[in-house]
Amino acid sequence: MATGERRSKAPRNVEEEIRNYKKKVSEVSRRASRLNRSLKQKEREIRELQKAIEKSHEWEKQLLTLTVLSRILNSTLEHRTVRRRAMQAATELMKAEVGSLLLIDEESNRLYFEVALGDKEETVKTFHLEMGEGIAGWVAKHGEPLIVHDTQSDPRFFSEVDRKSKFTTKNVICVPVKVKEKTIGVLEAINKLGGEAFSEDDVAIFQSLADQVAVALDNARLLAEIEGLFFQTAESLADAIEKRDPYTGGHTKRVTTYSLAIGEQLNLESSDMRWLKLAAILHDIGKIGVEDRILRKTDKLDEEEYNQMKQHTLMGAEIIGHIKQLHGIIPGLKYHHEKIDGKGYPEGLADDNIPLIAKIVAVADTFDAMTSDRPYRKPLEKEKACAELRRCCGTQFDRALVDVFIKAIEIGKI
Repeated sequence: MATGERRSKAPRNVEEEIRNYKKKVSEVSRRASRLNRSLKQKEREIRELQKAIEKSHEWEKQLLTLTVLSRILNSTLEHRTVRRRAMQAATELMKAEVGSLLLIDEESNRLYFEVALGDKEETVKTFHLEMGEGIAGWVAKHGEPLIVHDTQSDPRFFSEVDRKSKFTTKNVICVPVKVKEKTIGVLEAINKLGGEAFSEDDVAIFQSLADQVAVALDNARLLAEIEGLFFQTAESLADAIEKRDPYTGGHTKRVTTYSLAIGEQLNLESSDMRWLKLAAILHDIGKIGVEDRILRKTDKLDEEEYNQMKQHTLMGAEIIGHIKQLHGIIPGLKYHHEKIDGKGYPEGLADDNIPLIAKIVAVADTFDAMTSDRPYRKPLEKEKACAELRRCCGTQFDRALVDVFIKAIEIGKI
């Protein structure tokens, strides 16, 4: 019986073990499944964390780029340079194909392309947008940023620019440029590189750039207004001095025009052009100290009178010397009667010792004197005056500047 009982229990034990085994397998399977799901969740979390880290690194890169670009942007107060740097910054910061800056004309209440980078720039700059027209017009009207992922399907898109420029606009990010809550224009970045899309993070960083652009533009505008007021004041002063001499009407304006034409041909920097313009406007300011009997004399001056007249260069330098901010124009006032051969006045400087600004004003001043009517002689025709300038090269004038001046006449700059 014992043996029989053992035989009958064996299958039951095996079946029970099998059931237990299946339970264990099932439990292990469930645990493995839970672990697998947990691992997949962890993998997703890791991928998301990696993306967040990458995005964080990208954001840090953008912030660093913005800081560098802001410094570059605000390193000048020259309006044209500010506008171009704004576009370069927009394109670089947003990693876009091109960018554009549109400003609002307050009189017409329309937008015009102030700067548009790329080889289609000149074509693009001929367009004007009504307020609310196009994506840029919408942003200007509403004062809100906008991302358009597919411009071709957006009803606000102004396709005429693409058609004329033969450029394809795929996507756009556009933000308002505001000064004291007033929208003065919009900043655009067009076609994100690498097949990516503009994001809301891009909007935040791009708006920060637009705010920097607004500050730079406003500072440049204020400087331009101050400079404009100063130039007008200088011109009024020069006109007042000219009125003492009835035979030199318009002399200052012509000398200024001629001087700037030479400066443009020499590709002088904008700061140098400003100094040149002021020097030309005020080159005869020292005549305020010359007696009327000498200044208004209709005949040629005698030696004593001529010596007094020559003092106007020193008096002009002395007058301007009291204004620290204008010291840069003193060489033009003081030395524009020096000669290349050293026989001029007031110091007898020669050749390279004569400042460039003075050499330029000298050519312009003499040309106008030769081509203007005087009581004691008739004006020379332009051709004869140019011939006289050439004849005096190497003795009175710098040959290179005379050549540049005559070229400016020949190409219609004067």
